Amino acid sequence: MIHKTRVLLAGIVLTVILSGAIYLTQEKYADWKSYGGNSNNNKYSDLAQVDTSNVSQLQIAWVYQSENGNKSRFGPMECNPIIINNTLFGVSPRLKLFAVDAATGKEKWHFDPSDSTSNKTWARNSVNMNRGVAYWQDGADRRIIYTVGPIAFAINAETGKLIPGFGIDGGVDLRKGLGRDEKSVSISPTSPVMIYKDLFITSGLVSETTPGHIRGFDVRTGKQKWIFHTIPYPGEAGYLSWEDKTAYKRMGSTNAWSGFSLDSKRGLLFAGVGSPSNDFYGGDRLGKGLFGNCLLALDAATGKLRWHFQTVHHDVWDMDISSAPVLATVSRNGKKIDAVVQTTKTGFVFVFDRATGRPLFPIKERPVPTNDAVAGEKLSATQPFPVLPKPFVRQIMTEKDLNTLVSDSSYQDIKKRFKTYRSQGIFTPPTEKGTIILPGYDGGGEWGGPAVDPKTNILYVNANEMAWVLNLVEEKSDGQTTLSNLQAGVLLYQRNCMGCHGPERLGSGDYPSLIGADKKYNLAQLGELLTTGRRMMPGFAQLTTAEKTAIGSFVLNLKSRQQETYTGAAIKNDKLRPSYGFTGYNKFLTKEGYPALSPPWGTISAINLNTGKYLWQVPFGEFEELKKKGIPATGRENYGGAVVTAGGLIFIGASADGKFRAINKRTGKTIWETELPAPGVATPAVYQVNGKQYIVIACGGSKWGGKSSDIYIAFSLPDKKDFSSMKGSAGASAVNQEGE
Repeated sequence: MIHKTRVLLAGIVLTVILSGAIYLTQEKYADWKSYGGNSNNNKYSDLAQVDTSNVSQLQIAWVYQSENGNKSRFGPMECNPIIINNTLFGVSPRLKLFAVDAATGKEKWHFDPSDSTSNKTWARNSVNMNRGVAYWQDGADRRIIYTVGPIAFAINAETGKLIPGFGIDGGVDLRKGLGRDEKSVSISPTSPVMIYKDLFITSGLVSETTPGHIRGFDVRTGKQKWIFHTIPYPGEAGYLSWEDKTAYKRMGSTNAWSGFSLDSKRGLLFAGVGSPSNDFYGGDRLGKGLFGNCLLALDAATGKLRWHFQTVHHDVWDMDISSAPVLATVSRNGKKIDAVVQTTKTGFVFVFDRATGRPLFPIKERPVPTNDAVAGEKLSATQPFPVLPKPFVRQIMTEKDLNTLVSDSSYQDIKKRFKTYRSQGIFTPPTEKGTIILPGYDGGGEWGGPAVDPKTNILYVNANEMAWVLNLVEEKSDGQTTLSNLQAGVLLYQRNCMGCHGPERLGSGDYPSLIGADKKYNLAQLGELLTTGRRMMPGFAQLTTAEKTAIGSFVLNLKSRQQETYTGAAIKNDKLRPSYGFTGYNKFLTKEGYPALSPPWGTISAINLNTGKYLWQVPFGEFEELKKKGIPATGRENYGGAVVTAGGLIFIGASADGKFRAINKRTGKTIWETELPAPGVATPAVYQVNGKQYIVIACGGSKWGGKSSDIYIAFSLPDKKDFSSMKGSAGASAVNQEGE
């Protein structure tokens, strides 16, 4: 593994890079018409006006305040905007769809789903995450398809108005057509739909009891045309991988929440699927559990399965496939092979022939620990390990990996705690006493996904390395057949809420404390929140009124309601079938708040897909206070992806330090950076208008607290007449300058 900065630029490496030119694809990547730049999702741009020799001249071209600067409406933005006919389409923190002039940032129109009067549920579900939109055109009919909560909207791209003939008054309710009671399911797609001919295809964020089936819809009418069951039905491929043959009726998740890529010539849709629920205990879903944690190749026209590969068997570590696959054409023994590439939370890179599913690098099934698993659990005895490329993050934490940058007392504290945990690598069985999860729940390659340069077949991936501690807790009841609302509320909280908000309701990381929630919500308001969800919180539409009342009586400390008899469905623990929850998403941190793991905590790697070998890996992100002490860059947590350009540059925000950087793609060296209004937790887009190149990024921030905004900011070079007076943009610095 690579643990430190390394730049391998010997003559032989340069030869490998340059020789890639003989395998150049003829496809052009000058536009940014879909999420990730194109249906290959390679986040690459042919534009080279901005290059390593002039990137230090970048300046702010325009700023668009997507919520008119209203601070009460700020929040995380993860949107990668698209640019069609010199118009940029994006989404605000509160999920307004907008169109602006891509050269000036001047608004043309916006659509606010909360203003709709034809369906009040749209307004109630308008606060979930959205990472992008999709565009479809047939002659003069130009549409933007985007999702808000459970609703997929069709918007006229010229006017910003709903298209009446689509669904009901311009919207399709995605809760319908999943094969479950629509009143009990919760779905909120966060990644954009994929367009294929006259279809749009989606899956999405779902609740623990909602299946994440992949579906195709008519883009004109909104009518559902096909469905692929990610939890297979009887007679379907994968059905026998579940020991419980009723799993298709009751299990949830197993969803392609991170989006899609598309081989339009072959009509092949590629999707990475998340794990089944619950995330950390599989005693009630024994077996490999297809198609959880699978890379899928589907017929885009029909939804029929072409092939699949499971990256984790019987996942109990929340190792969702966390980004859409990337399509590339690699060189092997002098031949071109169309490939699909999947990065993962584990730090593995899987590379397959996209037509057949044949691995292009060997993948070995290796034994993994299964001893001392909790009661009722049956872990897989083996897991798949690619031989190449090697993992781009560490996968095991030992005492030697503890953070020594802190005070001695802090070091002794983490050392003492570490000795109480189980740490045998990425597939260490979850335990009640504590298991180290590394590279972490948000570790390895996150939802931003990698960028791939099709001219060299170099893959660039930013990653996190953060140790977390998983503590399982057995769910128990006192055996009473009659419960009070308080007793029932505690049990229901443990099963539905504790994973995010913690056993003491104190919250953790991105999840807020619920202490004092009674000052913000009454019982009815909390009940509505539980039904619809908000931002990262999914809805719990499956909960009955009685169950929501019980949870509310506990969370809101409603003494009078707590004493009432619980009238909902029975809540008991079947002693023949143990069940486990977990105590929350808990990072393993020092007293000072730094990772207990030694640096790097964030990296960017460059990997040659032709050979599986690394070109370089560098820390990505920094803590200013450590930098002032003379400590080399440590890297930081980062969300959102990079883009790579023909100008020799990687552009990336993503880092918690709030900077936007241009990195030399040959060396990994940062050669320009600027401070954003708030961290750009999103993937940039690169485009041109009237021959001028722009780079734009959404700056929502607030992923880690601190700064937040509603701003989209675009950068460009100054007009030629202004070059003589330019010394870099306001707030920007040329860190280093190298010719390409």
